Amino acid sequence: MPLDIVVGTQWGDEGKGRVVDLLAEGSDYTARYNGGDNAGHTVTVGNETFRLHLLPSGMIHPHSVGVLGNGVVINPAVLLAEMESLVSAGLPVTPQRLHISHAANVITPAHRALDVAQEIARGKAQLGTTLRGIGPAYIEKVARTGLRVGLMREPEQFGQAIREHVDRVNHNLVQLYRAEPLDPDAVAQEYIAYARQLKEYIGDVSNMLWEALKQGKRILAEGAQGTLLDLDHGTYPYVTSSNTIAASALTGLGLGVGCVERVIGVTKAFQTRVGSGPFPTEVGGEVELHLRGTGEHPWDEFGTTTGRPRRVGWLDLVLLRYAVRINGLTELAVSKLDILSGLDTIHICTSYRSAEQIYTELPHGPAELEFYSPVYEELPGWAQEIRSVRGWEDLPRRARAYILRIEELAGVPVRLVSVGPERDQVVEIN
Repeated sequence: MPLDIVVGTQWGDEGKGRVVDLLAEGSDYTARYNGGDNAGHTVTVGNETFRLHLLPSGMIHPHSVGVLGNGVVINPAVLLAEMESLVSAGLPVTPQRLHISHAANVITPAHRALDVAQEIARGKAQLGTTLRGIGPAYIEKVARTGLRVGLMREPEQFGQAIREHVDRVNHNLVQLYRAEPLDPDAVAQEYIAYARQLKEYIGDVSNMLWEALKQGKRILAEGAQGTLLDLDHGTYPYVTSSNTIAASALTGLGLGVGCVERVIGVTKAFQTRVGSGPFPTEVGGEVELHLRGTGEHPWDEFGTTTGRPRRVGWLDLVLLRYAVRINGLTELAVSKLDILSGLDTIHICTSYRSAEQIYTELPHGPAELEFYSPVYEELPGWAQEIRSVRGWEDLPRRARAYILRIEELAGVPVRLVSVGPERDQVVEIN
């Protein structure tokens, strides 16, 4: 049964949207299985750039049906705005083209207000959350007090559930955080309107996908964030509130383990991170400016969701090998190789040093990275511009050597390399 999973191998922002866009051309369904609108997938088609936070980026292909699974938390305002943006671009978004799981959870303004209040209360220990209510929504889900999307099929009853939810959150906002309360009736009326617009899109996604697989349809599962932000397997506590690894595609869509065919890990040709937390290979100075850019271009290293400048550094193969193992990757896709053009020397982290001991693998997972310093291997850079290259043999010899070294150190083949922001700026490797 052909289920392919695309997962980020770093701290998110790896370029998954580009890879999904390419693979979606041969897929019947593209499905988001985790996270919320804290994700940001960018796909450039000609002169048009699509920045999607909730909708699967594969929906840019008119033939591909989009799915939001039970593992996603959904802000209806963001979802409806994205649906309208695709319609404005001439892409249909109908109940036949978008299916939302009844078991997904809803994000409200109360969740967002609580997210802000909690982050302020942390002071210097802030986690760098996107302040979009993701964490509070998942907390309610685990506490079994969450608002499930299925409630939206009865808008008036959903509105009453919203009022009770806002009243409950208001108590915490006022009593614990001395924050301003929200108007329950205003929020309820807003969300009743959303429910009336979305109720026809809601259904049993798990069964729909299972039937599609039995018919030989190809499903592409699209992950949000990255492996190192996984709630259990990431750089805890500087993680997101959901499971981001490949296995969560199954629980987040309601599918069994026997249907997986490929697991594609997306990694940048260097390392980036947004927000707080340890980052062993982080760099400064001229190299930082070279890798990050100035923010003048959509491909520069500034968060799609937050707009914050990303921290940048050399590629970390200790962490990449960890991602290969945790996800069971069958192959890699390397993005942004073109950004390295013009560097005289490229560093690649092959191991860590701590207390005069060398580690090629993480002894206790990635939660204690602050205790390690990187051990680098130096590779010669290349001066040539590569954005016009489409064939493997046409890449500069040193660029090919860099990709082959990544492949050797990671232990899985590199099948795809992106050499620019446009849809067609890719090199496929057989």
